[in-house]
Amino acid sequence: MQKFIAVAGNIGAGKSSLVEFLERRHGMRPIYEPFLGNPYLDDFYADMKGYAFKSQLYFLAHKFRLHLGLGQADGTIVLDRTIYEDAEIFAKNLHQQGQIDARDFGLYTELYDSMKTALRPPDLLIYLRCSVTAIRRRIKQRGRPSEQNIPLDYLKRLNTLYEDWIARYDLCPVLVWDSDKKDYLTDLVDWMEFKKRIELLIGTPGALA
Repeated sequence: MQKFIAVAGNIGAGKSSLVEFLERRHGMRPIYEPFLGNPYLDDFYADMKGYAFKSQLYFLAHKFRLHLGLGQADGTIVLDRTIYEDAEIFAKNLHQQGQIDARDFGLYTELYDSMKTALRPPDLLIYLRCSVTAIRRRIKQRGRPSEQNIPLDYLKRLNTLYEDWIARYDLCPVLVWDSDKKDYLTDLVDWMEFKKRIELLIGTPGALA
């Protein structure tokens, strides 16, 4: 039977690194966020108000397609960022800050609500909690040009919305992992804890041997 694990978290929290690790070490099939394919992203970071709605519509449409294409094959799929985050954190934040007006956000929300009813929820959501200080350091280290000038206040607002969202999220079991303080990649004790918690929550003991 297929298992579906979703990885959630702010920009720079370590989502892609975790997805790559689970693919490399445990053979999970990765599905990555369509980050580089978004033709509006560079324009968005340069002019948020002018391109926020278009950029978020792109992510919504492509994430919906990714969710629908999960299939029913055996094995475990791991998804880098969910459609729920796109709508309930990123688009919501842009609306709250006046970058997406009420009319456009109403249309966006109507589309999202319709899409959500057609989607299979994950079997497990892994939420990577991370401080803004660590996020800024990681953004600088990975060097994506479009991210280098992201305002500090923008990252702080996203972190606040993430914490509010994860407290309300009830579609599946949630594993909250402090990616700022615990390193499953290099610390064996942290990895054993992380592995056991994943196996417990997806109901498959020994799955990550």
